[in-house]
Amino acid sequence: MTTKSKGPQRRTRNLFRGPRRLTVNDRMREFIVGEKVGIKINSAIQSARPFRRFQGRTGTIAERRGNSYVVDIVDGSKAKKINTTAEHLKRLL
Repeated sequence: MTTKSKGPQRRTRNLFRGPRRLTVNDRMREFIVGEKVGIKINSAIQSARPFRRFQGRTGTIAERRGNSYVVDIVDGSKAKKINTTAEHLKRLL
């Protein structure tokens, strides 16, 4: 028998399911510091992907670091910072 997987993508078969198409606009999207964003993980991009716990959370852009963004969120009673790229973020209106 094989051993059970304990990787970061375990139990994500339905969580990350969705369109895997990536457009140029997704990569070139830019955000302003202080802007509200939603975390929507794109399963086609593995680099700088947030942990699965943060799927669907809302946060604010704290700063830009190179090609990625630092997002401030509240997880329960703790404030956390997530470093991710623009492909995993959606602008909230």
